[in-house]
Amino acid sequence: METVYINTEYIKLDQLLKFTQIAEDGADAKFIIKQGIIFMGENVILERGKKIYPGDIITIRTEDEEIDIQVLKE
Repeated sequence: METVYINTEYIKLDQLLKFTQIAEDGADAKFIIKQGIIFMGENVILERGKKIYPGDIITIRTEDEEIDIQVLKE
């Protein structure tokens, strides 16, 4: 599990993808999100601006791998 530390109240999903270098830019983040492969629990996240708060865990599931990202307060 990858851990990301933020010093703000929340981070938006597209910003998180760029920060973790999963997405190169905003267009890439939008493409990844629209694929329906990002989950919070069992819920698919399709909103670029979804607020991710400290304590949240995001899972990216592809055919080849599963990546868990936990957001924590700095």
